[in-house]
Amino acid sequence: MIHKIVIPTPFAVGDVNAFLIKGDVLSLVDAGPKTPEAYEALKYGIKAAGYRLKDIEQVILTHHHPDHSGWIEAFDNAAVIGHAYNDFWLTRDKEFLRYHDAFYLQCMIEQGVPEKYLSWVKQMKKSAVLMGERPLDGVIAEGDALPGHPNWTVLETLGHAQSHLAFWNERKRAMIGGDLVLQNVSSNPLIEPPMDSLKERPQSLLEYNESLKRLLDLPVDVIYSGHGEEVRNVHALIEKRFQKQQERSMKVLSMLENGPRTIFELTTELFPAVYEKELGLTLSETIGQTDFLVDEGYAREYRNENGILYYEKV
Repeated sequence: MIHKIVIPTPFAVGDVNAFLIKGDVLSLVDAGPKTPEAYEALKYGIKAAGYRLKDIEQVILTHHHPDHSGWIEAFDNAAVIGHAYNDFWLTRDKEFLRYHDAFYLQCMIEQGVPEKYLSWVKQMKKSAVLMGERPLDGVIAEGDALPGHPNWTVLETLGHAQSHLAFWNERKRAMIGGDLVLQNVSSNPLIEPPMDSLKERPQSLLEYNESLKRLLDLPVDVIYSGHGEEVRNVHALIEKRFQKQQERSMKVLSMLENGPRTIFELTTELFPAVYEKELGLTLSETIGQTDFLVDEGYAREYRNENGILYYEKV
């Protein structure tokens, strides 16, 4: 049994989906944002499936973003499981949050962001108030069987989030995919601090592309996605997304025709109407495209004497 529950969010992406799955235990995959409206939708959806909140034995997180991790405290009898990265947010780990701010500040400086915008770092975690505040009871990772659901295998699918997992049922040729593949919009590969602070900045778009490529090798008939309708044209849609991404990268490459540019300069040209309002998101999109161009050999990255990163066409 897979029962979808549609939950409202205050975010531009719109409604988010949670899924009840019945196996040896009754599990809920994802838990909406921590808003009163989301709580009522969860309660209503679970009741419509013939259950109560206290019947849920396990909450499984696809990733830590607030539209997916909010109401984990609503299920007193449930264990909460997910990628280890979730715990930094769910416990509001103070050392991690200091590292988080320092990471983004350093990134923005390297990207050539003017000083007047550096206070934006404080906004990068403002939506954390809509995340749950309860530590994981168990960690799941690549290759694990979902506890209580032996036919569902955990796939680590980083890119959109550093905590992102998808769940694959080979027998049903079905996947519960979180934000890995959405029918109507491309998922945003977001720059996030790595779990290990000694590691380099994750190349989120390249990670995301690798996660999508994994799906091309699987006989997926349907993905129950985190937003919108189920995806049934999986392979064709992924190929289409790769083509669109290539086109976006070539647009960025054309901007380098007149000489080296910083990430911030490229961002203001790519997103002139929204970069000030959505600075973190638009910088992530731009750095993803330059990572791709460098990885493919179309461009090179270098630092000037002040440590600012520049990109130029090869």
